[in-house]
Amino acid sequence: MRLKSAIWVAAYLRRCQGEGVFGAVRRRGAEEAGAVFVKLALLDGNAILFTPAPQTAYDDSRPADRVFTPSSKEPQPEQAVEARLAKEIGFDPDVWIVEIEDRNGRHFLDLART
Repeated sequence: MRLKSAIWVAAYLRRCQGEGVFGAVRRRGAEEAGAVFVKLALLDGNAILFTPAPQTAYDDSRPADRVFTPSSKEPQPEQAVEARLAKEIGFDPDVWIVEIEDRNGRHFLDLART
């Protein structure tokens, strides 16, 4: 069973806070099932965007909840990440955008296997 997006985001932000990582909701999406995008700001002008993993990343061995994939192999300039987020909002106005800040690149997300 998949958690509602609002509950997942609240739990994720609490996890980040517990680890000393600042996080905030930048955009509230659909409460029930809005897609969640996580921007990890590295505080050096670069960021990593984590997007929902494709459905093929889910299988019986993984819980049926959120799995993410980085949108690029290397950190990108924050302007590029912001441009990608603007496109996502244009495509789906129900998306959630969560931003966290950590110089060490900690994100606490479950990543899809590649």
